[in-house]
Amino acid sequence: MSIRNFDKMMKPSSVALIGASPKRDSVGGVLTRNLLHRFKGPVGLVNPRHADIFGTAVVPHVGALDFIPDLAVIATPAPTVPGIVAELGGIGCKAAVVISAAFGSSAEGQALTQAMRDAARPHLLRILGPNCVGLMLPGLSLNASFAHLDPLNGPIAFLSQSGAIITSVLDWAKPRGIGFSCMVSMGEMADIDFGDMLDYLAGDPNTHSILLYVEAVTNARKFMSAARIAARSKPVIVIKAGRFAQTAKAVASHTGSLAGSDTVYDAAFRRAGMLRVFSLDELFAAAETLGNGRRIAGDRLAILTNGGGIGILATDELAAQDGKLAELSPGTQARLEAVLPPTWSHGNPVDIIGDATPERYAQAIGPLLTDPGSDVLLILNCPTAIAPSVQTAAAVIEAVRKADRPVLASWIGEQDARDARRLLAAAQIPSYETPEQAVRGFMHLVRYRRNQEILIQTPPSVPEQFVVDLPGAQAAVAAALGEGRSLLQGPEAQAILKAFAIPTVESIVATNGAEAMEAQRRIGRPVALKIRSPDISHKSDVGGVALNLDTPSDVAAALAAMREHIGRIKPEARIEGFTIEPMVGRTGAHELILGLSEDATFGPVILFGSGGVSVEVVADRAIALPPLNMALARELMARTRIHRLLQGYRDQPAADLDAIALTLVKLSQIAVDLPEVAELDINPLLADAKGVLAVDSRIRLKATSKPGASRLAIRPYPRQLEQPFPMPKGETLLLRPILPEDAPQLDTLVAHMSPQSMRMRFFSSIKELPSYIRARLTQIDYEREMALAVVSAGAPGKAEIFAVVRITADPDNDTAEFAIALRDELAGQGIGTRLMERMIAYAKDRGIRHMIGIVLMENVAMIDICRRLGFRIEYESGRPDAVRVTLDLVKETVPAS
Repeated sequence: MSIRNFDKMMKPSSVALIGASPKRDSVGGVLTRNLLHRFKGPVGLVNPRHADIFGTAVVPHVGALDFIPDLAVIATPAPTVPGIVAELGGIGCKAAVVISAAFGSSAEGQALTQAMRDAARPHLLRILGPNCVGLMLPGLSLNASFAHLDPLNGPIAFLSQSGAIITSVLDWAKPRGIGFSCMVSMGEMADIDFGDMLDYLAGDPNTHSILLYVEAVTNARKFMSAARIAARSKPVIVIKAGRFAQTAKAVASHTGSLAGSDTVYDAAFRRAGMLRVFSLDELFAAAETLGNGRRIAGDRLAILTNGGGIGILATDELAAQDGKLAELSPGTQARLEAVLPPTWSHGNPVDIIGDATPERYAQAIGPLLTDPGSDVLLILNCPTAIAPSVQTAAAVIEAVRKADRPVLASWIGEQDARDARRLLAAAQIPSYETPEQAVRGFMHLVRYRRNQEILIQTPPSVPEQFVVDLPGAQAAVAAALGEGRSLLQGPEAQAILKAFAIPTVESIVATNGAEAMEAQRRIGRPVALKIRSPDISHKSDVGGVALNLDTPSDVAAALAAMREHIGRIKPEARIEGFTIEPMVGRTGAHELILGLSEDATFGPVILFGSGGVSVEVVADRAIALPPLNMALARELMARTRIHRLLQGYRDQPAADLDAIALTLVKLSQIAVDLPEVAELDINPLLADAKGVLAVDSRIRLKATSKPGASRLAIRPYPRQLEQPFPMPKGETLLLRPILPEDAPQLDTLVAHMSPQSMRMRFFSSIKELPSYIRARLTQIDYEREMALAVVSAGAPGKAEIFAVVRITADPDNDTAEFAIALRDELAGQGIGTRLMERMIAYAKDRGIRHMIGIVLMENVAMIDICRRLGFRIEYESGRPDAVRVTLDLVKETVPAS
């Protein structure tokens, strides 16, 4: 269930309070006062012990209400809640806010929570909470909470897992004039969770930005799908509590949920296109910076100031944040030279000296707003007697009124600057109290832009098509688990890597010294000797690795010393034998670590970083969620320090970055195809200009009945939908789900469509697709959307696209809207009908109940296809040029073509 009946909760016309109280300082009393205070609709009070509260009549039970409330607020002891929910559902109420506590993670609390869910489910009644402060909708003057203040109305939605944070933020925001479209205390999220709220708010026209206070995510896949959709349309800014182990434990006891690894949460937020911040001040500063809808074209900052010191402070903070200071063009410098005194700084920051008047500010702003080398202008001002703060702010506002790029401001001081900041805020110019805060505001824009680019970036084609030996890998996994073994090392781990086309060294297994010596003779050059033990995961930590052994006698001596040393420091370890591998002579190669592990919340995660024996000490690594493509793999690599070295330096050539990225893509495929792989380490993976080589690896297995794809927080490419597609002239093409790499080939499809065909498909006569539209049509969320493309042979990005049919489902998976496009030369050959049949079959399999489409009336061919497939044809309200076509999948039988 997702946003079904959300209108009853978020746009209620009537409310009932169960647990109303005349005690002013009780939860029920505060709720009663808040509901009666300003809400204009009917408010029903329920309490069996009172007939009147605060002058309003009270009924003894839910059934005695003289209206059916859209929204109920429940503030009674926890054991009574399931019964009350059942009563509410019975009279037709569709939404409830459960304030009551004492649910939690205990066995009794879990039983109560389940009973509450069971009572709500038959009636499709939605529940917010339990154990929450409540819900506030300023636009409706509704305060269905026990908060001490009414929030101001505004464009910000605030969702918080902590009730205390809700009331604290309310107390902080009101005197600052910050308003909200809604404030929602999520509580224990027994029903409605962050994913549901994000789905709703993504389409709410009164919400311009969404702020989240998160302690733990429950349904990771729903959260990721909803967050990615919301973040495409408006800023989603998140603060995550429990960043460190000490606080993570506190969070678990507070919310009844386990907080996952903070680095994994960070990767999830980035992948969803959200902006993460680390304090409440920063949360609202980011909302102010991003909330006006201004976006930046690049990441270069120009600074204008009347004080050299504050300009230096801003520059220092910019450097600390890894930001870029713009280099002013010669033309800009010349224009500034013409209007500024000779003593100006002649560079960026542009210091126009302490005697700068409002007019001088205005004269300097013009050249800076048109400078081709900058993307954002930051204007700083410290108070002087010559240039009063308010007058300077007014001049700045007028000078930037028609600016085509974002402008930020920082007016330093308190008494004089306060009014100036208020003036700037009214003009929708984000304003900060210090230069450092202003620079952090700029970096919010930069980081948000980078995260948004991840959402729309077209990945390059995979540099090589690798073939996976999945049956071989599955057989190796099954054999090990069948023997009761969970740790694979040496040749067994290498066999899994080889099955996924990851280059590895060759190794020979030896059970004793004689076999080890013979292995060295066969290899015929220096070797490495490694211990094999199910009880030793990291061999080098216990002296289980010996390198550069030139002769059989060297191997025998090293083996004896190794066995003696390990027997002394780790006597319980079972020694199953040894592996002998040729030494790899790749001088100058970089040692990397690549890994795969499973997070309790988000499922499989991919690790990349600096490898070798000092991997924990160096701690240079980054994490991403699979599935990965080449662009996402390169972005993961770029978040590490070693990435700079991999690009080459001095006489060191660049490593093969595509080979490294492709190895990460292959690890991602292992996460999808082999659900039994709980952990995988390749350390080191040697990388140089020649490519990559996995030198050592370990895999830990865990038996599972779950399909691999079901574990991922982001649904991976559904390969099972691939099938041959016979064409009318005898050739066979491939019908498969669309991929991000296909974006360039959409241009080829469009090139083979007439302006009339384009108008019937896109409802406008466009000649080509903008890059962001191409990305949106190919970077789909397979959890919510599907696009099946008829393509030629070849790798994604190179395979030609002949036709595409797509559906986009609503969050409830109830109704999906379809669209179809094909080349003009394929029209009239039955291809459109066959594609629709395939998509209808897919939609039925997904459990979608209705397929709908809007078709222009002049598109006679499409209307005819829909009629033959059993769609209802109806006029579209408000569109005299179009019809609505609807197929009820649960009733209709699709005729064969």
